[in-house]
Amino acid sequence: MHKISTLEKEELVSEALKNAISYAEYRVLVSKHAESFTSTGHTQTESLSNYTILNDRRMKRWDKVFKLSGDFINQLVFNSQPINWIVLTESWCGDAAHTMPIMNKIAEQVENLNFKVALRDDNPQLMDAFLTNGAMSIPKLIAQDPITGKILGSWGPRPSIATKMVADYKKEYGTLTPNFKEDLQLWYNKDKGENTAQDLVVFLKENHQNF
Repeated sequence: MHKISTLEKEELVSEALKNAISYAEYRVLVSKHAESFTSTGHTQTESLSNYTILNDRRMKRWDKVFKLSGDFINQLVFNSQPINWIVLTESWCGDAAHTMPIMNKIAEQVENLNFKVALRDDNPQLMDAFLTNGAMSIPKLIAQDPITGKILGSWGPRPSIATKMVADYKKEYGTLTPNFKEDLQLWYNKDKGENTAQDLVVFLKENHQNF
């Protein structure tokens, strides 16, 4: 398999940003797919359509109820260096439905943070450049310096606690069962977005350190 160079990664991100959409536009897109019982992505199945409906509801809830605490907001005070965030996702992705609203809430608080959304299946080369343990796992959030094109870091597909839960379960049982996936969704609800927010605040600080 061709090893993707740093320069190629930078070019792929810059190219994807040209056609990327805003979070608000993505929310409209997902809602339309939910209404028509379809999904984003190149594969259409009843299961993916059902997940899209479920995720539309999840994002509506998170958009409404999640509030960044004062402590998190205080940590989001950085210099005025502009930064791009682009997240690869699809409407059927459960982890994305829980984490993307948090990404957006943070982006709303940070001046000069340009948050965009790109669909995984429409950007296969970019996805291949940011695999997780060889897998096309989403959401995958990529940070870029918009002036130089330098990649500042990537995050995803899950917050740190959920990542450990998945790794521990796979180590013991080999694969993720439907019961575990239900437990993971319950964890997201109980956590109330805190772990995702913590991780993303750290990620943003690392972005600025990498300029």
